[in-house]
Amino acid sequence: MSARSLRRRKIVRFFFTYGKNNATMLNVSIKYVCFMISGAQLPIYIAILGVFLAVISLIFGIWTMLKLRSTQKNLEILFSGKKAVDLESILLAHTEEISAIDKEIQELFEISNKIHNLSQRSLHKVGIIRFNPFKDIGGDQSFAIALLDGKDSGITISSLHTREGTRIYSKPITKGESEKYTLTEEEKSAIKSAVTIKPSKL
Repeated sequence: MSARSLRRRKIVRFFFTYGKNNATMLNVSIKYVCFMISGAQLPIYIAILGVFLAVISLIFGIWTMLKLRSTQKNLEILFSGKKAVDLESILLAHTEEISAIDKEIQELFEISNKIHNLSQRSLHKVGIIRFNPFKDIGGDQSFAIALLDGKDSGITISSLHTREGTRIYSKPITKGESEKYTLTEEEKSAIKSAVTIKPSKL
């Protein structure tokens, strides 16, 4: 007989033995009360109280035995038959499932961090200003664009339209400023417009 079968038998035997012992104790209590009454060793009101308590104990004992029998039947069904359920196996299976879910959550957390880091490095803040640098040329055909990442770093692209043609300039931006080149007012306005963009507004 395997150790698992012995463990199942011990569990069922424990509940059955507990029920028998409880019934035996109730029987002894009732006999003792009857003996005390018949021997006139106690006043009548104490004897009545003892009988009342014995009846209450008997009712409680019967209820306990019924519960134990119901539990015993459930245990016999649980631990018998070809499809018997092993509680240890169930707990082990749940533990493995929880470990697998925890591992998946950790992987999702790492992926989320990678996506967040990529979004901080991507140029997702855009500010554009159109303007006319020369009074004799109609229309705002010149413009300045600021393309910034989550740390307000990136580039500005400026286009100046003149009668002779169009010139395009690009300047690197670090934390909202240019360290090497002087920024025009239009470029500063474009950067300011891009910096004010928050992730919730993207």
